[in-house]
Amino acid sequence: MQVSNTEFDNRGRTGGIMFEEQARTSVVSMWGEIDVSLRGESSAAIANALERAKAVVIDTSKVTFMDSTGVAFLMQMYTYGTQDGLTVSLPEPPAVVRNVIEMLGVDALFAQAAHGPAAREA
Repeated sequence: MQVSNTEFDNRGRTGGIMFEEQARTSVVSMWGEIDVSLRGESSAAIANALERAKAVVIDTSKVTFMDSTGVAFLMQMYTYGTQDGLTVSLPEPPAVVRNVIEMLGVDALFAQAAHGPAAREA
C-alpha cells in the first residue's frame, strides 16, 4: 500500500504498522504518521516478530512523521528482539525517522543497519 502525506487508508488512518512473514525474516513495515494512535498495532507487530523468532527488518521507508512514541516502538522491538537473540535492523531510514532517533540519542543502536544495504528479501 502506498500512502502519501495526505492520503488515508481505507479505515481513515494516516499511518500504520504491518507485520509480514518472509522466508528468512520478519518484516515490520511502517507507513505514514507513526504516533501514539498505533500503540495496539506496534504491540501486535512485536509479539508476532518475537513469536516467529527470525531476524527482524523494520521498514520505515514510507514513514512521513514519527514522534517519540514511534521511537519507543523501535526501541521496544530492538530491545525485546535482541534479548531473544534476534537480529533487528532498521535499513536506510528516511530523514524524518533518522532525525528523531538522532535527536533522542538512540541512533547508535541502529547505526550499522541505518547505513547498510536494505536487508529485505526480494
